[in-house]
Amino acid sequence: MTLRILKGHIVQTPSFGALDIAENAFLVTENGKTVGIFNALPDRFGDGEIVDCGDRLIMPSFADTHFHAPQYPMLGMGMDLPLLDWLNTYTFKTEYEFKDKDFAREVYKRLAAELIANGTTRVCVFSSLHREATIVLFEEFEKAGLTGYAGKVNMDRNSGELLTETTEESEKETLRWLDEVSDFRRIKPVLTPRFTPTCSDRLMAFLGRLAKERDLPVQSHLSENTSEIAWVRELHPDCSQYWESYAKFGLFNDKTMMAHCVYSDERERKALKDNGVWVSHCPDSNVNLISGTAPVRRMIDDGVKVTLGSDIAGGAQLEMYRVVTAAIRASKIKRIETDWNDAFLTVAEAFWLGTAAAAPFFGAKGGFAAGEPLHAIVVDDASLPPPARRLSVIERFERLPYLMTKDNIVAVYSDGKKVK
Repeated sequence: MTLRILKGHIVQTPSFGALDIAENAFLVTENGKTVGIFNALPDRFGDGEIVDCGDRLIMPSFADTHFHAPQYPMLGMGMDLPLLDWLNTYTFKTEYEFKDKDFAREVYKRLAAELIANGTTRVCVFSSLHREATIVLFEEFEKAGLTGYAGKVNMDRNSGELLTETTEESEKETLRWLDEVSDFRRIKPVLTPRFTPTCSDRLMAFLGRLAKERDLPVQSHLSENTSEIAWVRELHPDCSQYWESYAKFGLFNDKTMMAHCVYSDERERKALKDNGVWVSHCPDSNVNLISGTAPVRRMIDDGVKVTLGSDIAGGAQLEMYRVVTAAIRASKIKRIETDWNDAFLTVAEAFWLGTAAAAPFFGAKGGFAAGEPLHAIVVDDASLPPPARRLSVIERFERLPYLMTKDNIVAVYSDGKKVK
């Protein structure tokens, strides 16, 4: 038995709207799993290793539930284009480069290190359609200490000459990839139809059967852009709404993560809730690609399970604390758009979306729940504008998403292990 005890100001958001702070407290872990938080250390833990973090803040690490790993090299490019033009001008050309396994390793090793350095330990990520490059992603992410899901992209139509697979290739390569990643412990496979326009009915049906037979999660895109929605309506005239183009193939359930949902109206939100589908809200990307402002507060009020995603490279910020602030700003824009009828997100609410909200998707409980592997960051804010240490712990926490950088994150714990 290995006892490790972190001492410091422990801050967490265990549920939406809740903010729990324990100053100068002890976070006790046993064999990498949380035992509990104590204001005074019980005698039974007297033999444990105490890591004294001093006046620093100990908080849950971040979860990024939607981003495109092969788009990391084009971060910040094409920000003057709407979604479909951006895909054709930049994205597909960049992802094509991942046919080179050595290039993939160079990129994914650096990306994994940046995620950890910025306090992200759980991910749900798109690879490219290249099987070998996707295996490299699994290797580099697991080596860095990340946990979660990664998927080989499927796309057999409407994606240009460079990236389009044949349906037979997509099916065969997907099955081969699943066999090859079966022994990975921390990064697990997620089926990844890029989005309805790039997947034929046959391919979608194949993925739906595979998801059911092997009990696999699914990730894709939903209602991001008005042009995209119109395109789906042309491709699937039997579907009155976008979500039905997934549902009819068995790809819309409580193991599905759908990115964006910017234009999910009341009926689509009800479908999301009733089917238990997860939403990855990507506020930075939605603004950059001129998509719109997602009705986040309405989705939450309607009982939809909402999380946060960086959506690089549509989003230009890999740092999830920046995505937290982007979510707050987007919710304030939505408040303006709705004549002040929609409430905006508080810092605590947005921080929950970027951390604890996604934990059940990964089969865990949010925050520092007892019995869960430790996912945490230790933040030193002494370098932030004075009087940093004269502020209350609440005030220090509330400004961290706006002001912190990766240099302020002095330690990261993922799945019970210290990885930074």
